[in-house]
Parts: sequence; structure tokens; C-alpha cells
Amino acid sequence: MISILLILGGLILLAFGGDGLVRGAVGIANRLKLSPMFVGLVLVGFGTSAPELATSLHAQFAGSPDVAVGNVVGSNTANILLILGVGAVIRPILAVREALLRDGLALSIATAAAIALLLYSPAPPLWGAGLIAVLLAYIGLSYFLDRKRGNKAGALHEAEAVSAGAPENIWISSAFFFGGLIGVLVGARLLVDGAIDVATAFGIPEAVIGLTIVAVGTSLPELAATIAAALRRQGDVAFGNVIGSNIFNAAGILGAAALVRPLDVPARILGEDIWVMLAATAILLVFAFTGQRVDRREGALLLALYAGYIMWLAGSV
Repeated sequence: MISILLILGGLILLAFGGDGLVRGAVGIANRLKLSPMFVGLVLVGFGTSAPELATSLHAQFAGSPDVAVGNVVGSNTANILLILGVGAVIRPILAVREALLRDGLALSIATAAAIALLLYSPAPPLWGAGLIAVLLAYIGLSYFLDRKRGNKAGALHEAEAVSAGAPENIWISSAFFFGGLIGVLVGARLLVDGAIDVATAFGIPEAVIGLTIVAVGTSLPELAATIAAALRRQGDVAFGNVIGSNIFNAAGILGAAALVRPLDVPARILGEDIWVMLAATAILLVFAFTGQRVDRREGALLLALYAGYIMWLAGSV
């Protein structure tokens, strides 16, 4: 019972903490007159991935790489199949062609690099540094190209900054930021500790817990942002949020986890789940490139695939 309460408390803190962290960071950046393009590209992308980062790092420090890796792989799969599927069912998700060409390529590279790191288990810190270098190169190149061209991709990142709903008052923004940061850190600890306890008590592999409860829980900020964007008819922002979050997860979070200590990846994730993540990424890119959007039927298919995946995981326990 205590373990369940720890998990629920952790999920609540991560959801509200992640949202507060993003709003506070964007509000502070706006007051400092940072570029909206930079805010949308870096702060919103990093902020929505903060729960995954805190959770995976805490799991690594706690000696539970199964949870750390399962969190990232499960989150990227859930972001596409579950979260983008929900958004598309609410309203078709548009894909800005210029952003899709660049960010879709970046997602493909980040996903391939992450899989290469995981297959090289235990992944040494040098590989983690390489993944982080991929993320920094993407951020730098994207900012340079968007600022130089003033294209639709840059406008999309600016829209992501606006969609964060940041407070205008600097003190309120600071309170959101630090309160959100504390919530994310404490929530990550509660979630990981509770998840490990549940796995031990019920004989469930930690990797499965990481792929399901932990992964979906840390993806709650992306889910909230996607639903809000879909309801506001900002499908392109919803699409950009998911793509950006997956790039940050695959390159930044796995890279940071590998830097903490060599990343020992469980056999079941190597043999099955990383390929599910890869397939989900490929399906998303095919949908986006063929019609420049993800329509309701495709969204329903994504949700059906995720339901099938969860049933498959449940049956494998």
C-alpha cells in the first residue's frame, strides 16, 4: 500500500512539477528577453523532458538501470503511440514540412544513436557524451538555421514558447520554476522508489515497470501539452512537442544516464522494446511525410497499437 502511494505521489508531483518548471523557465526567459525561438526549442523541449531526466538519473544512482532505460524507451513509445494518438483523435495533427524535414531527420539520428548505445551494453560514459553531443549539435544547428532563415520551423518553435502559458511576473515565474524543480526531483525519487518496491513485492521485472507505469507517468507533461494544443487547434505545436521531447529523451537523457555510470541494459529491452520504439518512430514519420499530418484514423491506429503493446507486456510478466 505504501509503495502504491509513493507511485501516485510521485506521478502527481512529476505532472505538476514538470508543468510548473516549463512555465517558470519560459517566464524567466521572456523577462530576460531571450529569443522566443530559443525558448521554444531549448527550454520547452528540455522542460517537458525534465521528469524523464530526473527519474532516469535517480534510477541510475539507485542502481536500477532497468528502470532508467525502460523509462526512456517506454516514454518515447508512449509519446508517439499514446500521446500523439490521443491528440490526433481529438483533432488531426498537422506537420510543418520544413520542421518535419529537419526534426524528423534529427529524431531518426537520435533514435538510431540511442539504439546503438543500448546495443553496446554496458554502454560506457564516452558513448553517453557522444549522445549529448548529438543533442547539442541539433540545438545549435536548428537555432542557427531558424534564426537565419526566419522560416516556418522557427515560427513553430516560437509558437511552442507561447503555448507554454508562462506567467508575466518575474517573481511568480521564479516560484513556478523552483517549485516545479523541487516537485520533479521529489516526484522522481518517490516514483522510482515505489516502482522498485512494487516490482520486488509482486515479482514484476523492473524493466516492465519502467516501460509502463514510470514511462507513462513521466510523459504526463507531454500528454497535457498535446491535448491543450489539439483543443486550441495548434496541431503543429503538438507534433513539435512530441518530436522535440523524443529527441531530448533519446539523446540527452540516455546520454546523461550513461555518463553517471555504465548503462547495463536488460536483455528483454534489447531483444524487444527498443525495436518497438524504432517501429513507432518509423510509423510516425511515414504518417507525417505521406499526408503532412496525422489524421483521426491514424491516431486511432496508434492508440490500438499502444493498447496491443501494453497487453503484450502484461502477458510477458
